[in-house]
Amino acid sequence: MKMLCGCLLLAGAVFSFAQTRPTITAPPGGLVRWTAPGTTRCQMAGRTWPALGETCYYPVDIEHRTAKILVARWRASHRELADISVEPYDYGTQEIELPDIPQAHPSAADLRRDARDRLLLSRVFTHREGPAEFTLPLGNPAKPLPEGKSFGVKRIFNGKPAPSPHMGIDFPVPIESPVLAVADGTVVVARDLFFEGNAVIVDHGDGLMSEYFHLSRIDVQVGQKVRKGHTLGRVGSTGRATGPHLFFGIRWHDARIDPAFLLGDPEKIPSLPNETY
Repeated sequence: MKMLCGCLLLAGAVFSFAQTRPTITAPPGGLVRWTAPGTTRCQMAGRTWPALGETCYYPVDIEHRTAKILVARWRASHRELADISVEPYDYGTQEIELPDIPQAHPSAADLRRDARDRLLLSRVFTHREGPAEFTLPLGNPAKPLPEGKSFGVKRIFNGKPAPSPHMGIDFPVPIESPVLAVADGTVVVARDLFFEGNAVIVDHGDGLMSEYFHLSRIDVQVGQKVRKGHTLGRVGSTGRATGPHLFFGIRWHDARIDPAFLLGDPEKIPSLPNETY
């Protein structure tokens, strides 16, 4: 009897057996990292991108179904595989009473306008990814930055459930406070959207985009290069909002994730083990 290359040789027969890949569980809206010396490239869901400082970051969209995701990384031209097991997570439910604003009872014209907004955003979010212009952690979108809430919650507006969970964090920042770019990048959206209100979106390269909604005013324009800490606008309550606050969202490789992962110590982001097969 011999063991060779993961196969059992017995009396001329060959019986292969599978070895378990490194695995980690993550909720929808979560983020996983995988670090090892010499890591150069990452892959997930048919997309590949360069590693950041020998680390692969794998974002899981907030609406990702329960499933196992195969991910990969390259080290010295060798591909290594692992699994992310996406498991359900209850972010809770929030009932919200909207004031008498158009977003509480949109007209047919309002809905047509929102459809145009969705089309615009879909084009922005699917354009080609450039090189990274950021490092982790990101800067704060306001200073001081109070504790935020509401990422992932299912919202009920005036008794009617919203079609999607909350995609970002709401920070109770005082009205007219400066809204700050969390990293260097290029402004790709700077306009009034029906539900988001005055909105700014910045492309930071590597598929990372930061979103700032409900602003009282916008102080940048599309195509403008901004540096970390640049004032993008001021906190307000435009769009679908019950009062002044800053909505801050993150999309990474078109996955909507909890921004808190990128505002804190990256070493605290859940990590895959380094055993590979």
